[in-house]
Amino acid sequence: MPTETRLATSELFYSIQGESSFAGYPCVFIRLSGCNLRCRFCDARYSYEEEGRKQTVSEILAFCQKYPGALVEITGGEPLLQDGVYPLMNQLLALGRKVLLETNGSLSLSKVPGGVVKIMDVKCPGSGMTAEMDLANLPLLTSDDELKFVLSSREDYEWAKKFLLDHDLLPKKGTSDSSRPRLLFSPVTEELEPTELANWILADGLPVRLQLQLHTILWPGLARGV
Repeated sequence: MPTETRLATSELFYSIQGESSFAGYPCVFIRLSGCNLRCRFCDARYSYEEEGRKQTVSEILAFCQKYPGALVEITGGEPLLQDGVYPLMNQLLALGRKVLLETNGSLSLSKVPGGVVKIMDVKCPGSGMTAEMDLANLPLLTSDDELKFVLSSREDYEWAKKFLLDHDLLPKKGTSDSSRPRLLFSPVTEELEPTELANWILADGLPVRLQLQLHTILWPGLARGV
């Protein structure tokens, strides 16, 4: 009998989705261990600093099925580092689950199953990881997917604006173009005031979503399981 696929998990938990355009909905989180990047302001270092727990796909699915009406997000770390994530995504889809994948944008999205909502980070200069992005992923994103920019400064904001223009990611002015991925701008906690970022977005009329981490507002001081 073949050995069942196992994944190294950092934590499995049920909470309120705190980010993306799905913020506010109940969600099962599958946080996988390991990451190939070292972003300066990472808020989940434990996902790669600690050894993960080996769990089978069946065990992970059983946890998800305890909450049948919830979204499922696969995150990390960087989930695409583990080949077992693909059968996990396919089986979740086969169960009729709404699946979100949060990825750091450095690894190819070409094998991600259709139907999975891809939430891809774009690494701004403040992260220290800009050079690690795989820009070949951009054409693989659809209007169901999302691009997230985590901003630590005005310099990051200006860089992100230029990135959107250079890669034709902004809808054409005067149109209702919805063919591009949704755009999220999120401030780094304690480095960029949300009000300041909001004022910049309003002044420039950028068609982006200001994203705050809802879970940090609901459960301040908790770093895990939220």
